[in-house]
Amino acid sequence: MPPDPEPFHCEVDPHRGAVHVRPVGELDLATVPEVDAQLNELQTAGFKQLTLDLGRVCFLDLTGLRMILEWDARSRADGFAFKLIPGSPTVQRLFDLTGTRERLDFLEASGARAAA
Repeated sequence: MPPDPEPFHCEVDPHRGAVHVRPVGELDLATVPEVDAQLNELQTAGFKQLTLDLGRVCFLDLTGLRMILEWDARSRADGFAFKLIPGSPTVQRLFDLTGTRERLDFLEASGARAAA
């Protein structure tokens, strides 16, 4: 049997006006409220650039995708930056299957490393 996955948690890495949020584990119906609340708290605190790092997400469902699309729309309407650091091929496949990869602001691999 495969080992038990690491319990879900969110890592936050603030840098002046920007902040990186790294969910670790499955981003799904059970965990999206925690990530959404974290992003809300950080935006309310005044951060003008929110980056959601999907690098340690092992599973992303449609609830997670919907949250990402909502934050993307909110950033465009409210004038703050919302960027994504790509996840594993399994995670990125959901964006491909739904045709949403092109409309979201994914950082390139070199940009993701520099931003981290």
